[in-house]
Amino acid sequence: MRYPIAIEPGTETTAFGVVVPDLPGCFSAGDTLDEAMTAAEEAASAWIDAALDAGEAVPPPSSLDALRNDPAYAGWTFGVITVDPALLDDTIERVNITLPRRVLRRLDALARAAGETRSGYIAHRTLETVLPTR
Repeated sequence: MRYPIAIEPGTETTAFGVVVPDLPGCFSAGDTLDEAMTAAEEAASAWIDAALDAGEAVPPPSSLDALRNDPAYAGWTFGVITVDPALLDDTIERVNITLPRRVLRRLDALARAAGETRSGYIAHRTLETVLPTR
């Protein structure tokens, strides 16, 4: 999936600023244009992941022409970043893991205490670790 971005030119003393207008509040910066573009892709991926975790919809990308014609970005440069479409995939997938029996017993006890299945417990703990509750 490709999202248009607006790039605020950097100088010798300031970084390049990048905004992803379709993702409200999503922005990044970098000392070089390449760093700014990479940071924008990372910021957009994190924004989408957080939105999905919060049960929010992910806006579709707008056209680059619409952004280019927006007076709010007069004097800015424009580009496109790529966001991995797998970020939007909440398809359930079966996995096989190997754990020591003692670890599995602890995992199952923790899941029972939380009122969850083993899989649900692993998923919730992983999401809390990666993106702490706001």
